[in-house]
Amino acid sequence: MSIRDRKTGVPGSATSIPLVDPHAMPPDPSIGDLVKDATAQVSTLLRAEVELARSEITRDVKKGLTGSVYFILALVVLVYSTFFMFFFLAELLDIWLYRWAAFLIVFVLMLVVTAVFGLIGYLKVRRIRGPQQTIESVKETTAALTPGHPRTTAASGSGAGEPAPATPDTSGW
Repeated sequence: MSIRDRKTGVPGSATSIPLVDPHAMPPDPSIGDLVKDATAQVSTLLRAEVELARSEITRDVKKGLTGSVYFILALVVLVYSTFFMFFFLAELLDIWLYRWAAFLIVFVLMLVVTAVFGLIGYLKVRRIRGPQQTIESVKETTAALTPGHPRTTAASGSGAGEPAPATPDTSGW
């Protein structure tokens, strides 16, 4: 920018403005140019879709975390409130029994409830088998994409046109 341009704010000479898009395809593009352009556009579209999904997921995760804080606070209050419920139960038993016997009964009751919940949790966790369908799908994809491996078709499976038997859900959830 010259000194004269700085004083008036108007450039002394104007650069030429192109009347056509310099990145535009030629009037008769080759197949290679068309494929290159299509690939670039698909790539741009996919990046935009991934960015949109990322922003939506981030927004939803923030909302979920905010809501879960209130659930955690409610759970903490509930856990501390159970102390008073068990204390009330012991005081109620104190009407018919000695005080020490009432508190001992409540303590044993709490141990039994803890053991039952622990057993149920153990049985549920023991049934977890992992993502079996995902593992099978990855194995099938790997086998299909590996050169030299025979590919199975629907006709060579359990029978022509018959669907494969469904695997039962053994997750326990």
